[in-house]
Amino acid sequence: MKKTFNLAHPKIKAARLVESAICDVRKYIKRERRKELPEGAEFWDFDCRFGPTAEESRVIHMAELGKAIGAAGEQNLESFYVEILAKPGHRTKKPKPTQALESDAPEPSP
Repeated sequence: MKKTFNLAHPKIKAARLVESAICDVRKYIKRERRKELPEGAEFWDFDCRFGPTAEESRVIHMAELGKAIGAAGEQNLESFYVEILAKPGHRTKKPKPTQALESDAPEPSP
């Protein structure tokens, strides 16, 4: 999904347009997650970009998209750009705490 949402409308208030944009983003994510996963993938991951325009957009985490769209409405932007690309994801194990962290601490002097 690569889309520019317009928040300037003669009859519809900007707050309703912000809610509509958030709804569209959530619908897209739900639709993509329903698709069948490729062989070896464990979940759908998403690469997201957000900004006032496509050229000024920056990478953002998917969990922050709703907040960013709400902030765009509060800043009274006329429009904003959202890009969400689905990709197969693979789970990684969290690194276990090792003694290497303890050895990084300075040794007490005698």
